[in-house]
Amino acid sequence: MSSQATELVRLLTVRGETLAVAESLTGGLVAAEITSVPGASKVFRGSVTAYATELKHELLGVDATLLRQRGAVDPQVAGQMAAGVRKALGADWGIATTGVAGPEPQDGQPVGTVFVAVDGPLTDYSGSAGGGKVEALRLNGSRAEIRMESVRSVLASLLGQLAGEQTGNERAQDTERNGGF
Repeated sequence: MSSQATELVRLLTVRGETLAVAESLTGGLVAAEITSVPGASKVFRGSVTAYATELKHELLGVDATLLRQRGAVDPQVAGQMAAGVRKALGADWGIATTGVAGPEPQDGQPVGTVFVAVDGPLTDYSGSAGGGKVEALRLNGSRAEIRMESVRSVLASLLGQLAGEQTGNERAQDTERNGGF
């Protein structure tokens, strides 16, 4: 269990919010990282591992035309996956991973091309599908290293979003609940 996952579960618990995960290249690693944290059941709604491209449309509502024209490794696909899993599983937040871990390129994208997305109640970034935040990554390393860095990156993206939105009052409540001043 990572300190990122622990902090994520803590912040979501304090806020009384829930999370759902949509994964492609990470194949369940994001969900496994989150659920390794004691107390994750308070905030984690579930996950969809939509490894096959057609499942991204069928289960997560990703636009079929987008998938046909651009393939699954695309920033808009990542954004729609995050929004789709959030809606499908009834969560406050949705996060998603899609990309190419290797060994071969996919959809015209080289190995190491990854998109991670966050969609939530207060995410409002212009130019992203589903109203969420999408980050493009260019990762190096082995297949396993690319997948693990993708997990780290999507968790960091959501942590950044949550920390950036935490108001002074929420910080005070959190500090008080955890024995601080």
